[in-house]
Amino acid sequence: MTRAAVFAGRAADIPEGAAVVVELDARVAVFNVAGEFLAVEDRCSHQEAFLSKGFVDGRTVECPLHASCFDLRTGRPSGPPAVRPVRTYPVVVRDGSVFVTRPAP
Repeated sequence: MTRAAVFAGRAADIPEGAAVVVELDARVAVFNVAGEFLAVEDRCSHQEAFLSKGFVDGRTVECPLHASCFDLRTGRPSGPPAVRPVRTYPVVVRDGSVFVTRPAP
């Protein structure tokens, strides 16, 4: 099975601190963190709110529903109420375009 890349947008069109959502095997939120693009499943592991609607602080996103915070590099929560990590996705920027792929099995 190939790891098909999904186009998330032009890097220049995704503002710093913002997220865009793409469909891969789930809803995936792609965040621009000071020019670094990081992608996680767009679903809080606590009560399934959209993380793309959350608040970004450095490489952390805070869920807009109950304030669970997740590391955008690892998907791990920093503390309750979430206790399970969210899935992360590899991101590649090529010729100014941002692509997301499925993680290796």
